[in-house]
Amino acid sequence: EGYGAEFTGRLALDPAGILSLRGDLGFLIYGWESKPVCFEGVGCRVQADLQTSNNIFFGGLGPELAFPTSFARPYVNASMGFGYFNTMSSLEDDWGDDNHFNTENFGDGTFAWAAGWGVELFVSKGRVPIAINFGSRYHQNGVMEYLTEGDIVDHADGSITLYPNRSEANFITYHIGMTVNFR
Repeated sequence: EGYGAEFTGRLALDPAGILSLRGDLGFLIYGWESKPVCFEGVGCRVQADLQTSNNIFFGGLGPELAFPTSFARPYVNASMGFGYFNTMSSLEDDWGDDNHFNTENFGDGTFAWAAGWGVELFVSKGRVPIAINFGSRYHQNGVMEYLTEGDIVDHADGSITLYPNRSEANFITYHIGMTVNFR
């Protein structure tokens, strides 16, 4: 399970918007750890939180086929692009304001493809049409190496050991969002 955001752009290839070229760019956070830390030589007078997040970045470009009606726009799509899994750590102050020393602990990228479906339900069809968008996408990444919560072990001497997982890293995303049509 995870959460994230995706941004999509679509260029209609015909006047009715039946065939379009679609581009997607998004991210998911599928794991999160936080623990308080003190600084050697200073003790716990200066404290911070060590934040670690497990992330997936993805993007793709491909066709979209739609069946527009007066109140809805059902669609199917496919894309080819990339998937990048990484784990990042940083220090955050006690107030949650500043992140410092962002470090990528582990990362693995791949060529990926995706296929999805959805429906846009029109809320406004004025000068700038607006719709509520519901749908899902299957993301095919193949075999990847990635970290999950607990896969980084801290040692007393300050060193760390990584225990990466290697498996099929395909997933399905479900989304609800807003579509704004700029003509």
